[in-house]
Amino acid sequence: QVQLAESGGGLVQAGGSLRLSCVDSKSTFSDVAMAWFRQAPGQAREFVAAISWSGDKANYADSVKGRFTISRDNAKNSLYLQMNMLKPEDTAIYYCARGWTTIPHTTEGGYDHWGQGTQVNVSS
Repeated sequence: QVQLAESGGGLVQAGGSLRLSCVDSKSTFSDVAMAWFRQAPGQAREFVAAISWSGDKANYADSVKGRFTISRDNAKNSLYLQMNMLKPEDTAIYYCARGWTTIPHTTEGGYDHWGQGTQVNVSS
């Protein structure tokens, strides 16, 4: 049973930073791609960032390019999302997702396990 546990969300002012973390309980964490998605109130869940199994390739949504950085530490079964220059429109629940391939897909179909989410609120 795969379990993904996110942490690091909270309330921050616009222009501030937060770092999200996700710990994967499964020992094969290093074999698959991982990603972050988010869902704002009343909106569909959307792709934020994804990283390959080795960490050498990453994809980002246009809305976060240059502000967010995805990374992973395979020795710690951990995934991270460094979020800088936060905007009110970044307010959402952020979900960690575990892929079923090594490729950092940008759609939900590339992922088969999801965390419970961590809330990020950015005030103006």
